[in-house]
Amino acid sequence: MKNKSNSAKKTADSILREAKINAERIKKNAEIDAKQAAFEARQQAENDIRSRKGEIIAQEQKLAAREQTIDQRDNALLQKENALDAKKEQLENRLASVEKKEATLDQKIDQIIVELEKVAGMSTKEAHDEIMARVESKMSMEIASYIKNAEDEARDTAEQKSRDLLALACAKYAQEVTTERTVSVVALPNDEMKGRIIGREGRNIHALETALGVDLVVDDTPEVITVSCFNPIRREVARRTLEYLIRDGRIQPGRIEEVAAKCQKEVEESCQKYGEDAVFKLGLPRINRELVQILGRLHFRTSYGQNVLDHSMEVAYLSGIMAAELGLDQQLAKRAGLLHDIGKAVDFETEGSHVELGSKLAKKYGEPDVVLNAIESHHGDVEAKYVISHLVMAADTLSAARPGARSETLETYIKRIEQLETLAKSFDGVSQAFAMQSGREIRVMVIPEKVSDAEAVLMSQSLRDRIQSELTYPGQIKISIIREYRAVETAK
Repeated sequence: MKNKSNSAKKTADSILREAKINAERIKKNAEIDAKQAAFEARQQAENDIRSRKGEIIAQEQKLAAREQTIDQRDNALLQKENALDAKKEQLENRLASVEKKEATLDQKIDQIIVELEKVAGMSTKEAHDEIMARVESKMSMEIASYIKNAEDEARDTAEQKSRDLLALACAKYAQEVTTERTVSVVALPNDEMKGRIIGREGRNIHALETALGVDLVVDDTPEVITVSCFNPIRREVARRTLEYLIRDGRIQPGRIEEVAAKCQKEVEESCQKYGEDAVFKLGLPRINRELVQILGRLHFRTSYGQNVLDHSMEVAYLSGIMAAELGLDQQLAKRAGLLHDIGKAVDFETEGSHVELGSKLAKKYGEPDVVLNAIESHHGDVEAKYVISHLVMAADTLSAARPGARSETLETYIKRIEQLETLAKSFDGVSQAFAMQSGREIRVMVIPEKVSDAEAVLMSQSLRDRIQSELTYPGQIKISIIREYRAVETAK
């Protein structure tokens, strides 16, 4: 029993020793691991610190460089500022020196003038009058010589002026003018046809207006339907389409589109024929085919009731006659007269005045400069550079202004002229006002003591604005403000 006890004790001691040994070993290992972790943490911290220090040093270097650059710029600006101050001081000194020299020169000039007056025996005013008298005498001789040369030149050109006077005889020429309506009226066989044209729920009349681009007016007037449209070509196509449908009797949307396309083609062919007939009657050489087609469209265009194609042919005849009397190119004058209003063939569908549009068309189709200038100048918008341009301008006035050419009544014409003159006379300082060229120009005489040159310009602008806002007139009106001052004395 005692041996077992001793043996157990030995075993326990052995176990304790091993446990102590293991504990010591575990303790040492733990200490080693702790030291290793601490060492690695310290190394990591030192690496981070070195990295941050490097970044901080780089930033400090950048800031130092930037600070150095700013210092350099400040120094440069300071130098420039000092230089500018020095230049400013130099300029002020120079200005003071110049002013001093000017004062000295003025004194010397005054002294020289005094000495010259003593030597010449006359004052500055007397010397000025003497010089002006001599210049006037010399200029009088030159003016007399110029007048003599002008008279000699007038004698040399007397034949040309006599031909210009002969051209006035052409004013009595007058050609028949066809007056057409600005709306088209289509006759119906009976009032029942109105209902068929309107169709169920208005589908037929809606199809007609959509396909033709016009307004159809169906009112209480028996057996009549009115076609209204600013575009005369569309109005003519609509008139022919309605007449064809009425004769055919079949009025439905599909048939309407078919007939409208057919009539559109017929009108284009008619325009070509009207243009070719006009060119043939005038005996003109070849004109671009597209331009001839555009010219034919003028047959369906009216201006105050006057057919524009007939008006253009009349202007061409008159221009040709006057050109023949003056010994100019008659064919070229006819060509310019025929094409002077070509812009009216497209002015209802394109932005711009008929003068601008006509010039663009003529230039596009290669018309000569004389024709271009005649188109641009026939209303005074551009200066007339050629004699033919003046002839076209005169012929245009004759054709449009002669009695009966346009559907405007005499009372309306006189009233419009009186309104124009009354409006001009309403301005302060106006003595007389005259409407000229059938109301295309207004000439206003002003009192020179009340209206200066600058005020005359302002008056012309004000008169233009009032005419545009208060009056209704065809074409354009040229405004001329005339201010003349005369000094008159009587020697007794």
